[in-house]
Formats: sequence, structure tokens, C-alpha cells
Amino acid sequence: MNTTISIKATKPTKALVTGGGGFLGGAIVRLLHKRGDDVRSFSRSVYTELETLGVEQIQGDISDQHAVEQAVKGMDLVFHVAAKPGIWGDYSEYYQTNVTGTGNVISACLKHRVARLVYTSSPSVVFNGTDMEGVDESAPYPARFHAHYPKTKALAEQLVVDAAGKGLLTIILRPHLIWGPR
Repeated sequence: MNTTISIKATKPTKALVTGGGGFLGGAIVRLLHKRGDDVRSFSRSVYTELETLGVEQIQGDISDQHAVEQAVKGMDLVFHVAAKPGIWGDYSEYYQTNVTGTGNVISACLKHRVARLVYTSSPSVVFNGTDMEGVDESAPYPARFHAHYPKTKALAEQLVVDAAGKGLLTIILRPHLIWGPR
């Protein structure tokens, strides 16, 4: 099945994509670039594929408040896709990237008066260990998380929810099993 997404804007948007070198972030960068938006990528590395497209890249760590502020400055919209995924590792690493990093993005958006934030989360934030069907945004967080990733993504979601309406329009997405051609 081939799905085509069409997004129209009245004027080019200045958009930052955190994690722009990753699979999902890179797809967002390419889509925005293709439609003529002014795109900036913020990642831990510089990516030749994005360089070839002429996408501005800022290299830095999402847990570095100053680096995040520099990346956000001048943007209209931020797609916050950067995360530490997985099920193994130290809690502090997950917290630093997923919670502190999200807090840094929100603070920078508010400081630089960025109007919109699209946050990429995970359906694992509501997984309670049993099969779940027909789940929507009203599903509660579980009493206990099965790994550091969903716990820190849930904490980060709460930061985004708390920031909504304080000068920032927010959207939280919980995509599952992202795959496809690069």
C-alpha cells in the first residue's frame, strides 16, 4: 500500500526537527524540504544525506539547554523526534535524553516564542502488560512501567501537556512500528 501525504502551507515554515538524522526525523526533514519549507535539523551527528539536500544542520546534545536554544531560535515550528529508545540501559541516560531533553525543547520554544510543538511519543507509555484494543488518549498511564523508555516518555509527555496553552500549541503523537523505505 502506497500512502501519499499532502501538506499545504500558505508560506514556507521555518521548522526544526530534533533527531533529524534518524529514521522518522529524516523522513520529516525530507518532506518539509520537498514542500519548500526552511528546515533545520538538530542531531548528535552531521548527516551527509541532509547536507546534500542543503538542510541546515546543528550538531549538539538534546540535554544541553544552550545548544537546544540555539537550534530553536528563529523557528516557527518544532518537531521533537529525538529520543533514547530501547529497553536496556541506565535510567539516567533515558531520563537525560527523554525528559530533560524535552524540557529543554519546551523551554527554548517558550523563550523564543515558537508557536507550535509536535512531540513524538510512543504507545508504550500506556501499556499495562495486557492486550489493549480501542485505546485513545484517555487511557491512563500504568501504575508500573516495564522499562525505562516508556516511563521517561510518559514523564516527557506530561511536560508537553503542562506546556500546552502557555503560549505553545502542542500535539503529542504515539506512532507504533515505524518502518518503510528510507
